[in-house]
Amino acid sequence: MTALTQHSDLPAYPHSATPAQVTPAGAAWLASATAYPRSTLSLWEARPTDPGVLPCGSVFDIVSVPAVFGRRMLDRLWADGPGSGPVATHRGRMLLFTSPGTAQRLPSLLAWEEWGRTGSGAETSRIAAAPPVLCHGSGDAVTVPPLSAPDASAGAGPRWLVAPDVRRPWLPGAEAMLWACVRAARPGPGTGARISIFPPADPGANVYDVSRRR
Repeated sequence: MTALTQHSDLPAYPHSATPAQVTPAGAAWLASATAYPRSTLSLWEARPTDPGVLPCGSVFDIVSVPAVFGRRMLDRLWADGPGSGPVATHRGRMLLFTSPGTAQRLPSLLAWEEWGRTGSGAETSRIAAAPPVLCHGSGDAVTVPPLSAPDASAGAGPRWLVAPDVRRPWLPGAEAMLWACVRAARPGPGTGARISIFPPADPGANVYDVSRRR
């Protein structure tokens, strides 16, 4: 697997569970994914607390995983890997913004790792127990959180964990996502308790996968 380089220009790892807010430069980057960026920005300026829907494939792709598994991926990306691009949560899933083309390449790389296959070996069993990874690219659209952080009454609505803050944010590619997926699914001796970006989970809560698999 290709060695990954830590990127020094990334924002600090988000220790707080408080939703992040998008900067004007980050909003311009998000709007550039649409056919009419100026109209999109005008709409967001008028309604900064409303979520939006953006197409994937040209400016970014999305890798969607269950929130708990995504937390482990994000911890590994920031602690041992290259970091992450923007990250959001929506309906019990974590949405990791990745470079265009990731949605097309990552499924093949995961298949090469025998992701989700059954077997008798310990390593294969860990991969088989891993959750499905949903990839959204060209032809797909995703719901993104509002530019301004919602108040507590917003409940489980979409929220930014790592909000876009520059006009051209660094985005991980398929190799970085594969690296994070494999390490999150195969916890090794070096995997210990890390500072979490989430508050303690409610052990009685139910999380449902409502996303469409690509």
